[in-house]
Amino acid sequence: MPGLYLACLVVALVGMTVLDARFRLFFWRGPRRAAAVMAVGIAYFLVWDLAGIGLGVFHRGPSSWLIGVQVAPEVPVEELFFLALLCYVTMDLIGFVRPVVERTAPPRVEPPARRTNGVAR
Repeated sequence: MPGLYLACLVVALVGMTVLDARFRLFFWRGPRRAAAVMAVGIAYFLVWDLAGIGLGVFHRGPSSWLIGVQVAPEVPVEELFFLALLCYVTMDLIGFVRPVVERTAPPRVEPPARRTNGVAR
């Protein structure tokens, strides 16, 4: 069934967007910063994929789940959606975990000021 994998990726991305909007985890916390992080993440993993393809590590096998459109040799369009989902899940997870860790971490204590000849520095 061509397109099923892409449909599943889109549904997952919509789900991550709903979670993000509800809890203000990533894009709803800082849209410009989030867009930059997402673009850098997708670009990084796309370069990683292309390097793996060039080295013969990755290849696209035959599949009836893909729609058949490629954005580069051995890179189906679904790969871009997968990379977006991978980055989005990671950033939403970080957006969720960071406040929890900050709430449960003990308060930071500043070290005492160093004194030299009676003068604080």
